[in-house]
Amino acid sequence: MKAKLGIAPIAWWNDDLAELSDDVSLEECLRQASVAGFTGMETGRRFPMNMKELGPVLARFGISVCGGWFSGLLLDGDIEREKDRVRAQMDFFIAAKAPCIVYGETARSIQGNRSAPLDTKPRLSDEEMKTYGRKMTDFAEWCAGQGMPIAYHHHMAAAIETEAELDLLMANSGEALPLLFDAGHMAFAGGNVLRVIDKHHSRISHVHTKDVRSSVIDKLDRKRESFLDAVVKGAFTVPGDGSLDFAAIIARLASYGYEGWFVVEAEQDPKVSPPLEMAKKGHAELMRLMASAGYEVVQ
Repeated sequence: MKAKLGIAPIAWWNDDLAELSDDVSLEECLRQASVAGFTGMETGRRFPMNMKELGPVLARFGISVCGGWFSGLLLDGDIEREKDRVRAQMDFFIAAKAPCIVYGETARSIQGNRSAPLDTKPRLSDEEMKTYGRKMTDFAEWCAGQGMPIAYHHHMAAAIETEAELDLLMANSGEALPLLFDAGHMAFAGGNVLRVIDKHHSRISHVHTKDVRSSVIDKLDRKRESFLDAVVKGAFTVPGDGSLDFAAIIARLASYGYEGWFVVEAEQDPKVSPPLEMAKKGHAELMRLMASAGYEVVQ
């Protein structure tokens, strides 16, 4: 089985928390990712959204685009409008030969609102879930038909956060809607990460290897503290530096034949956790675990 290792620029620049951003250029971010051993990076706010400008910079560091976030609004929006909203990113990703667009539902989400406690996250009724599942399926089918699939990102403080909510979305959507499995977000939400893989492995098309610090998460007051408060406190980190059993997670994915990208996504304070140091630690741990699980890491 073949695996590719990527990283997200959120370790260097946090779009929601300026104070958790390292003052480095795109070139320096890519250089550090390359030095750490990664061959892919998801897009971020300092990425030019066209390959004519970005392509030569990526080539200089041996990096390819391995995905990137799209702030979807389909929960409360219209499919035709979402097609228009995603078009420019889709064209860019097709040119970049990216594996997918990471679809994150931001309608009603409180993930970027530091004054909104975790317990105030949006919750969908059964009817809303059915409607949403149909809309997401239709949108996913259209995106794939255009030549750029999406991968649905379950996310803390969003409408699809918990294991139960993800189960309902998967039950109310078609096989055309692929899943991005994020171990850190599912663990933070109280889900059983291995059980989620067991249930939904056939839909998993992209993986975020986000680790968590249980000592931070367990002490959160979810009636008072927000998702961003948790990030500031250090809820997330790279594999090998947190509480999750990534040996078991990767072995379980391997047992179902998952092949593709494993992307480190670990937003934290760069002054406390220097991005290059953390990137090296995460890459070394993943290389160790990939070998153990029988993966060949390729570029």
